[in-house]
Amino acid sequence: MRGPVRRAAVLPVGAGLAVAAALLLIGTVTDGSASAPTSAATPTPSAATPTPAAAARTVAVTSASGATVAAPQARPPAPALTGTDLDGNPISLAAFRGEVVVLNVWGSWCAPCRAEADDLALLSGEVRGAGVRFLGINTRDRDRDAARSFVRAHGLDFPSLHDPAGALLLRFPPEVLNPQTIPSTLVVDREGRVAVAIGGAVSAGRLKPLIDRVAAEG
Repeated sequence: MRGPVRRAAVLPVGAGLAVAAALLLIGTVTDGSASAPTSAATPTPSAATPTPAAAARTVAVTSASGATVAAPQARPPAPALTGTDLDGNPISLAAFRGEVVVLNVWGSWCAPCRAEADDLALLSGEVRGAGVRFLGINTRDRDRDAARSFVRAHGLDFPSLHDPAGALLLRFPPEVLNPQTIPSTLVVDREGRVAVAIGGAVSAGRLKPLIDRVAAEG
């Protein structure tokens, strides 16, 4: 015996549009640009409070090929770095506040440092007009004369803190700067936060786009 035939409800065109509009209002119908409704019990994250995904994008030392610019809210503050340069004059990282600073850790005894030095000398001059300064940290060079000879040989015109025992390197968290990895390069933003961390030698072609991104933040 054949059961009863169910007939689909047929609504007038105008009624169908009204139903669709109602569904959109209560969040049942969405498209790619619509946002799910937010309940009163679940506050919307503000710009000052990073979401879990943003907070996960922390700065971690990586190779130049894999280096990225960390989200501003995930950047750790650079430690206070003070001391003397290769000529014995006082110098500090704080003196560069308001500018983007490229911190390069190097030693005259380090072959990869020699490999990258000419690129850094060229790049430091290219980006200066964008409010970017380079500051070296010369490490494990007991003899300043050896470090000064390195600077002259490669035409490095930016100053370097003399850190023969590596004490300044230990002020950084190890996930940001491994004191055993020489050379290393960090990019510090205008607010004194570490935006990029690179372990190993870097070329101008790899480093410049990262610097440009941080400098463009204003």
